[in-house]
Amino acid sequence: MATPQASVIVPTSGRPGYLRVALESLAAQDLDRDAYEVVVVDDGPSAETRAVAEQAAGPVRYVEREGAPGLNSARNTGIAAAASDLIVFVDDDVEAPAGWLSELVAGRRRHPDAVCFGGPIELRLEGSRLPMCGREPPPLTTLEGGPEDREIALVWGANMALDRRALELAGLFDPGVPYGFDEDMWERRLRAKGGRIVYLARAGLVHRRDRRDARLWPLLRESYRRGRALRRYVEHRGDAPSLAWELRVLGGCVFHIFRYRCGNGILLTAHSAGRLRQRIGKR
Repeated sequence: MATPQASVIVPTSGRPGYLRVALESLAAQDLDRDAYEVVVVDDGPSAETRAVAEQAAGPVRYVEREGAPGLNSARNTGIAAAASDLIVFVDDDVEAPAGWLSELVAGRRRHPDAVCFGGPIELRLEGSRLPMCGREPPPLTTLEGGPEDREIALVWGANMALDRRALELAGLFDPGVPYGFDEDMWERRLRAKGGRIVYLARAGLVHRRDRRDARLWPLLRESYRRGRALRRYVEHRGDAPSLAWELRVLGGCVFHIFRYRCGNGILLTAHSAGRLRQRIGKR
C-alpha cells in the first residue's frame, strides 16, 4: 500500500458513544479514503470500544495502549503504529467537518518550515441553555486563534498535527506529566529546540458535549476536575501561583456570575475551586 498522507490517532478510554461519532466524522473526510488512516488507541482496553472501532466505516485500526496508563502513553502508542510522516491527534469527543483533514494536509504544504500544527476548536454543548456572556472562554477545551494562519505558542491535542521531524526535536510525549495538559510540556520542548508551531485557521473542528454531559452538574464536575488537573500540572512544571492569587481568581469568578448573569461564570468558579482545593490539599 502507498504511504498515507496522514495518520489520524484517536486516543480513547471508556467512551464508545463519543468515539462512534468521532469515527463517523473521520470517515466522511473529503480526502480519498486510502489517502489517510485512522488508528484508535484504547487507553482502557474494552470489548465495547474495540467493537466500535472495528465496525467503523473505512479502514480503522484498533490498538491497545502500551506503557503506563494515560493520554501520553496512548499518543506514543499511536505514533509507533502510524504509517505516515504527518501524525494527527484528535480527542474521542470531537466531530470533524469534511474539509478538516485536507486543510491540515494543505496547511503543512503552505508552511514547510513548521513541524507542528493545530486549528480552531469550537465547544458545542448539545441541548444546553447555559448563558455565556462571551467575555471569557469556558474552562473546557477550546481554541480560537483568529481568521488567518499564524505562528502560535500552543495548540491542543484535540486538534493537533505534527511532522515526524518534530519528534526528532522534542522526542516522544512524557507519560509522567499529569493528565490534562500533557501537550504543553512537549510543545515547550519543541519550541526550545527551534520547532515552529502554526495555527491553521481553516482546520477547525468541534469539541462535543452530548446532552447528558452538557447538563450543569456534569459540566461543573468536569470544570472542577480540570481545575485540579491544571494545578497539579503547574506544580509539576514548577511555576504554580500562590494561594493568594488563587483566592483572588476565585473571587473574580464569583463576581463574574452576578455581574454578567453568566453561566460560564459558574463553570469558571468550579474550575477555580478545583485549583484552590488542589493547592490547599497539598499542605
